[in-house]
Amino acid sequence: MKRVFLLMAAALITVAAACTPVTESGSTYRIRNADKVQIRMLDSVNALREAAGAQAVQLNAELTAAAATHSRDMSVQNRPWHFGSDGSSPLDRVSRAGYTGSLLGENISETYENEQQTLSAWLERPATRAVILDPKALNMGFSWFQEPNGKIWWTMVMGS
Repeated sequence: MKRVFLLMAAALITVAAACTPVTESGSTYRIRNADKVQIRMLDSVNALREAAGAQAVQLNAELTAAAATHSRDMSVQNRPWHFGSDGSSPLDRVSRAGYTGSLLGENISETYENEQQTLSAWLERPATRAVILDPKALNMGFSWFQEPNGKIWWTMVMGS
């Protein structure tokens, strides 16, 4: 157990060091190098999964599209929850995006913090941690929407 904790801590520290928060007018985090945010998250998730004895996942375009749609929709609704403004569920969204595998879970967050802090928060809760470390997971979708005020709506979707 101690080894797993040390590996997870090392992975988070390594990836967190690669994040460069950019601030505007005070302490608001602004996403920079958006093309690298997904790769940093994928690398962090896979390091955690390896430490837990689970296989690595791959980014999936359909799951990422479903995550992006939901992140933007949560912003429109101004609330973090798993249902879309049209009443859609996570299962509906991944199906609409063309994903043919099985949906295993969805993690969401409303925050001003970066992806590594969001991942750390998800790891603290048993339900969201279980989605990240689900041994059946093969694919991950991950996206966000940042409002002009800096608030970020994060969505991670795992599938098999």
